[in-house]
Amino acid sequence: MLSKLELSIDNTSIRLETGRIARQAGAAVVVEHHGSFVLGTVTCNHGPSTADFLPLTVDYREKMASRGRIPGNFFRRETRAGEHETLTSRLIDRSLRPLFPSGFNKETVVTVTVYSADERSDLAGLAIIAASTALLLSDVPFDGPVLGGTLQLRDGHAHLFPDKVQDIAIDFDLVVSFSPNGLVMMEGDSIQGTEAQLTTLLGDAANLLAPVFSQLERWREDVGKTKVEFQTPEFPDEATAQVKDSIADALNDALDLTDKKARRHAFDHLVTAALEHVSDYPADLISDLINREIKQTARRRILSGKRADGRTLDTVRNIECEVGLLAHNHGSALFTRGETQALVSATLGSQREGQDMESLSGMVKRGFMLHYNFPGFSVGETRRPSGPGRREIGHGSLARRALLGVMPTQDSWPYTTRIVSDITESNGSSSMATVCGASLAMMDAGVTLPNPVAGIAMGLIKEGKDFSVLSDILGDEDHLGDMDFKVAGTENGITSLQMDIKITSITKEIMEIALEQARDGRLHILKEMSKAISVSRKNLAETAPKIFTMSVAVEKIRDIIGSGGKVIREICEVSGAKVDIDDDGSVTLSASDGNSIEKAKKMIYDIIAEPELGLIYKGKVVKTVDFGAFVNFLGARDGLVHISELQNERTEKTTDICKEGDEVQVKVIGFDDRGKVKLSMKRVDQKTGKDLEKD
Repeated sequence: MLSKLELSIDNTSIRLETGRIARQAGAAVVVEHHGSFVLGTVTCNHGPSTADFLPLTVDYREKMASRGRIPGNFFRRETRAGEHETLTSRLIDRSLRPLFPSGFNKETVVTVTVYSADERSDLAGLAIIAASTALLLSDVPFDGPVLGGTLQLRDGHAHLFPDKVQDIAIDFDLVVSFSPNGLVMMEGDSIQGTEAQLTTLLGDAANLLAPVFSQLERWREDVGKTKVEFQTPEFPDEATAQVKDSIADALNDALDLTDKKARRHAFDHLVTAALEHVSDYPADLISDLINREIKQTARRRILSGKRADGRTLDTVRNIECEVGLLAHNHGSALFTRGETQALVSATLGSQREGQDMESLSGMVKRGFMLHYNFPGFSVGETRRPSGPGRREIGHGSLARRALLGVMPTQDSWPYTTRIVSDITESNGSSSMATVCGASLAMMDAGVTLPNPVAGIAMGLIKEGKDFSVLSDILGDEDHLGDMDFKVAGTENGITSLQMDIKITSITKEIMEIALEQARDGRLHILKEMSKAISVSRKNLAETAPKIFTMSVAVEKIRDIIGSGGKVIREICEVSGAKVDIDDDGSVTLSASDGNSIEKAKKMIYDIIAEPELGLIYKGKVVKTVDFGAFVNFLGARDGLVHISELQNERTEKTTDICKEGDEVQVKVIGFDDRGKVKLSMKRVDQKTGKDLEKD
């Protein structure tokens, strides 16, 4: 049955439709805004499942045809998801996952496809609405509705689903998701905004969305499918009691261990001991019961103020920082916080070495890259090495955004900067360790950062009205907790943040406490980092490339490039420098040493320079004729030395004085009516290059 709904959010009209397209899916919703057309579908396998997790797959794709483009790859068709699509898929996933019932383990696939994209539309927000509304109307158990979109603070006001604007300072630029109960997901960046600004902004967004949830609820009642009943699995009371009795003392002893490996070994021994004492039940059930008891006991201990490693709720683990430990890198740092460690390098290159990225708007070049790697050995696993997955891409993007706001502009920093973070140990918040290590490595490399950036991950344990907010969470605290809230910034304010939760929403009170603790923790980490390096080095590493930028007249570009690129190739080969030329006349020279830069610079200046009357130039005879010799000078510039100007004595034959290929000294003595240059050899000492008319 075709059904339509129009939502008005912050003066933005968003149209929803179901029942016309993709009718064989479990549910399908089309979302339209301006000229954008986004389809969200849901399918679910309700058959038996042995999975002990929620097998949810979210796939977001943008069709190049949606903006009238043909893909620029070899196949000329959409292939695997790009970085932007992967990151948007993660935003949708994190908006939906907390609202499935506990224990739901049916394979569920959510697909969101952009078929038409208006440049003014907030595609991420439309995608979240399409996916969540499709789930809402499907038969899949889901505690929605959810509304999400871009939220900006600019000109002191909150803007939800804003039209894309240019050249306006945006204090906060976030993607958020809300349920009727409160905030579900948040990710974005800021120009060192304050915690108070953020909490006010989120409150304004909640108020803008509140009237819309009731519309979606009524639509679900009208056209939604009956939800499949799902009961959270319950464990037999007798088995639960026996397992508790068998591990009670040993469990508390295990939770008292501060070392991650020792604690994990102790947990394994709990399973072995329980299987010996409780033999009337399957081993899988016993293992599940123990894991549940570990989680519940650890959560109770944290609510009473006792963390696994003995820290107080707001204490940051011990921090150690080193810089410059990799001799041949342009910059390097080793950042260690507790049992989490990042080895980070900074590499500088020419602007030509930036990353070309294709989007719906066309090709763009990224001059600042951050790549995050998470090898199996960092957590003691025998996992085979592979390419970056969604997690690695997401963590790298978060860390990049944390630093992007303090990076120098291209005008003052003519380099491409690449950061590589290899996580060598992990026990919680390796992405924030990457932020800290990257900041240190760039300062070590001489990247001119106005302020260093640090990051911290906050956690939450919530039972009813009781809750505890944790600073600098461990991996176990992330696993058993209800929130993973990462905040990065300088001493002046926030630069990026990301929040995931496992409960249905976060209250304003929890958010305010988490932000305040995060600020205190961030300032502490920055103080520890300053012990290794506090400001960027004044000089670049000797191994870093030397770069020089200059501007030439646009009409001179073809002279520098030459026919078929002949001239620019010669400049590169002779000088040893790389030469990049933009359409606006910007020229960038890069080389490993200054001499190569100087050679390339001189060759270009010779090409673009205009001959001046009375000046002396070195040149090469390119042609001899009866009436004189043509000499090439100033790059591709030619001039005529009349036979009377070859030498003081009368000359009968040009070749008696010079031949093709001879290097000579010439003086500009005038220009003819057509602008051709008149040269003289006799007025210059051919050995010393002195002007004989001045001596």
